[in-house]
Amino acid sequence: MRKGIFLIACLSGFLATALGAFGSHGLKTVASGEMLQIFGLAVEYHFYHTLALLAAALAGHWVKSKLLDYACYAFIAGILLFSGTLYSYVLTGTKFFAMLTPMGGMGFLIGWLMLAAAVYQSNSEVHPE
Repeated sequence: MRKGIFLIACLSGFLATALGAFGSHGLKTVASGEMLQIFGLAVEYHFYHTLALLAAALAGHWVKSKLLDYACYAFIAGILLFSGTLYSYVLTGTKFFAMLTPMGGMGFLIGWLMLAAAVYQSNSEVHPE
């Protein structure tokens, strides 16, 4: 297991939960329906890729490849750039942040491809103990 990545994933899950609660309760009276949907999308993708990060960290037991580290870094970059820019856009209204969001989407895509490549490249078989 990649302990540092696992810890980052745990903190990311905490943050996604806190931001989800904030979006559901704190933004209802101050943000439009469209902005609430955007914030919800940011939280949703934040959670999906936090779970991917957890899975990649745990996969380190079986998958021995530097590509696994790169997948983790891509997922972290994706969370920061995709969800982070959408959070910033909703909270500040600055459209510049939303223009950076597709770069985060690319981080997610690259992360999934790197994860697949790491598993494909690995000589290990996953067997429950």
